[in-house]
Amino acid sequence: MIRNVRFLRWAAGKSFSTAKSTSTTGAASQWNAGIVAQPCSGIATCAIKPLSAMSGASIARQSAVFSIASRHIHTKGERELVEFLAEEIVAEKKASPSATIPTSLNGFAITCNKADVELTKSSEREKVVISFNVNHTVDMEGEETEATENKPEFSAMKSRPQFEVDIVRGGTTLSFTCSYLPGEAQEGEYNDVFGIDEVTIFQGEWNDKVYAVAGDVLDGYLYDLLMNFLEEKGISNEFAEKMSDFASAYEHAKYVELLEAISKFTVEKK
Repeated sequence: MIRNVRFLRWAAGKSFSTAKSTSTTGAASQWNAGIVAQPCSGIATCAIKPLSAMSGASIARQSAVFSIASRHIHTKGERELVEFLAEEIVAEKKASPSATIPTSLNGFAITCNKADVELTKSSEREKVVISFNVNHTVDMEGEETEATENKPEFSAMKSRPQFEVDIVRGGTTLSFTCSYLPGEAQEGEYNDVFGIDEVTIFQGEWNDKVYAVAGDVLDGYLYDLLMNFLEEKGISNEFAEKMSDFASAYEHAKYVELLEAISKFTVEKK
């Protein structure tokens, strides 16, 4: 099944294959994910190779490789796994939320290191660093709905990671731990996209002895002032939405990379 949408099957035990949904047409939105380039600038390109750059013959050859490799697998379970992954990888690339992964966001330079992501923006006065990890950050977007026999439901998946914001001036760091908030603003209402979980300030490197205060016990007015402070540093609701979109695309790229690694591991000669 395609991971970044939810497919609720109405017939229990009904066989399911992605073969019908993995056409190689419309490949402009597909990617070859998971290659993170690290040039001398230190900013990862998180390079994505569009499948549109591959000819139909190339894709056919790729499928043939999976087919040939599966013939050399001795167990039924391994063969079924490789055959499924061959279809699943194509389907996931087709369903990718973006053809490219950006290397900057609203003036923040993006560095990717496996599941870790860091966004950095520096000035003469200070450095602002946002960091998060995309593991276990994906959830369904919107409320769950039941599928009917004639109308299976699909729901996009979004990455909404907890993230750290460190504002560094000299040897002192003012640090915030933030999380995305559930729910969406109703018409005529204004809701924050994220909230402050914890605030701390320390000299040099952080350690367990540093005092921190939870966001939900802060004075309400102080909490609002700190949220305004973050917005002035570029961490606004709009920025948080864009960062979630980036995290979703990058997490999906890493997922496809994982599928490809499992497939390669399965067919490798021992």
